[in-house]
Amino acid sequence: MEAAQKKEKTSNTLTDLFSSFNDDFIFSIALTETEKNRIYKLRHEVYCQEIGYHPAQLTDKKTESDIHDSHSIHCLIEHRRSRLAAGCLRLVLPAPYGEGKMKRLPLQDFGEHTLPHEALHPAKLPYESICEISRFAIARTFRHKAINHETLTPSAFDYQFTAQERKTFPLIVIALFLATYSLVGLMKKRHVFAMMEPRLPRLLSMSGFKFTKVGESIEMHGKRNAFYIDHSKAEKEMHEELMPFYLHIRKILEPQLEELLTKKVAAL
Repeated sequence: MEAAQKKEKTSNTLTDLFSSFNDDFIFSIALTETEKNRIYKLRHEVYCQEIGYHPAQLTDKKTESDIHDSHSIHCLIEHRRSRLAAGCLRLVLPAPYGEGKMKRLPLQDFGEHTLPHEALHPAKLPYESICEISRFAIARTFRHKAINHETLTPSAFDYQFTAQERKTFPLIVIALFLATYSLVGLMKKRHVFAMMEPRLPRLLSMSGFKFTKVGESIEMHGKRNAFYIDHSKAEKEMHEELMPFYLHIRKILEPQLEELLTKKVAAL
């Protein structure tokens, strides 16, 4: 009896937090170059200014992008009241066969020699079924501390959030992954890869997302390993408390994705 009451109380608390998150944050797919550049700027802040990543194509525009952005779906989480970019991700899709090297997933470019798994390798799976979670980033303003370097200007932290708003900030990491899984499902992909530091899969496993390590450790803005998850299995193993949140995010992103795909077809 006591255990059931405790579970119900926890569930109600999570439901309230998810509801507050939905009130406080906006999920959006980048449909224009301006919207993409906003995401590239956030990536620059996190990857270049904090982590210390210095790509060869870095420009004075303070944006971070690469060749895989052209065949990716970009998603932003924005704080509604402040209009600040809180987090972003991209889902890298296989590019058309005719585009040569660009059809590779990023983890193949950076560490194909470290992918020893006999079955769970992008090149050994149906080409149209693979994708990669990439450029996952949360703005410094919405985190407790810097990653490596505190190089952002003090003005980046001027906005005053309420205590109630701050309670939802830890959900951003889960919200980003739920947005990713929503896009994976809507695009009818199955085999999902990601280059991640080891602690992130451990964190996600607490929500039911059980990644399989398929690569050896490499140096890529810190120690990273290639991980894999089956989308259909991930949906089944997701904790039931997350399902309403997941379905809500998917419902928001679906019409935006349809608009993006329609624009791409019209541009051909």
